[in-house]
Amino acid sequence: MEHVKVIAQNKKAYHDYFIDETYEAGVVLVGSEVKSIRAGKVSFADSFISIDGGTALLENFYIAPYEKGSYFNLESRRDRVLLLNKKEIDRLRAMVERKGYTIVATKIYFKHSLVKFELGLARGKHMYDKRNSLKEKQLAREAERAAV
Repeated sequence: MEHVKVIAQNKKAYHDYFIDETYEAGVVLVGSEVKSIRAGKVSFADSFISIDGGTALLENFYIAPYEKGSYFNLESRRDRVLLLNKKEIDRLRAMVERKGYTIVATKIYFKHSLVKFELGLARGKHMYDKRNSLKEKQLAREAERAAV
């Protein structure tokens, strides 16, 4: 059984996009960033994933500076390299270029002692899709309340 501790989820991604496929990616971090993530001080707001050459980059993802860190703290919104294998990067690049998909970070978690991101290959929702999703959630909540 795998030991996974979820730090944060990007709920807005599930509201704004249809997530068709998910991938697990490691990320290159420094020690003070890991400590700040362990404390849960992260934000998905305005973050996105780009593929530049043969590397996937997580851009504009916020990790708060570690309060007990000194000169080891880096810029909080710097670009971070995602660790994916070449086949995954090539597939993601092809889907984004040809079929109008985008790549979003949906979750950050610890798997054993490593920081991992769940990436979603996503298609954008229209306004009517968002309304339908909200209606379905509301009906499910009402049915659950009635059952209790």
